[in-house]
Amino acid sequence: MSESGDDSRELGIEFGDLEDDLEGEDYPVSADELLDRYGDREVGMSDGTQSFREVLVTGGDEEFESADEVKQTVLNRVGGEAVGRQGYSDRGTGSAEGEESDESF
Repeated sequence: MSESGDDSRELGIEFGDLEDDLEGEDYPVSADELLDRYGDREVGMSDGTQSFREVLVTGGDEEFESADEVKQTVLNRVGGEAVGRQGYSDRGTGSAEGEESDESF
């Protein structure tokens, strides 16, 4: 189960109920087994959703030792497209190009 309750978004990826299912798996488990069970499930990203099958594309006989390893593999494979706007900061320190902000506190 996710440490933050209902919030299963991690680094731009929304695993939703799939996260609980991955946590409940018996490991080690092959990528093929995971894709057979959960391949049609949706994984949310900043620009929409993709199937678990699309984001866990594997190149062979991959095997996972834990749910964390599966999630890390997904995060590595989706890259920056899951995060959203590149260079964006909500900290109020100006733009990504280094411009100063006129905002005072």
